[in-house]
Amino acid sequence: MSDLPEPDTDLFRTAMGRFATGVVITSCLDDGLDHAMTANAFTSVSLDPMLVLVCVETETRYHEAVLRTDYWGISLLPAQARGVARWLATKGRPLHGQLEPVPHYRGPKTGVALIEGALAAFECRTTDVFPGGDHSIVIGEVLTIELAEDPSAALLYYRGGYGSLA
Repeated sequence: MSDLPEPDTDLFRTAMGRFATGVVITSCLDDGLDHAMTANAFTSVSLDPMLVLVCVETETRYHEAVLRTDYWGISLLPAQARGVARWLATKGRPLHGQLEPVPHYRGPKTGVALIEGALAAFECRTTDVFPGGDHSIVIGEVLTIELAEDPSAALLYYRGGYGSLA
């Protein structure tokens, strides 16, 4: 095995890109201002209590906001929401009004923005935050769950691009 290349960030990124993931929007409301970002590092953690996690890059505005507030949302994106995913993954986009072009509504328990047409949406309360290199692992207790009545294909991220799965 000595002929294997030494791991570096480019090789790691390529290898991880071969793992297909779902795409979510995570959102929070900090001092009356909506913050949102696209993520693919999201998963369930526990059934009892119901916990999920999302990994958030530490050098983002969203990171600062989600750590200041106790509540955040997750919207699981359908395939037709590629534009939403791209927009909320755009670095340097304006913070004020960033959700104006995105159809959304307010979560019934926390008021966080949730994406209309999502396959599922969750409102969460932060229970723990752990360091994870250049990301923080934010764990949240699930407060509400909404499911699409007739879910369409899921949006996936694979090898650096968006795809879908029925």
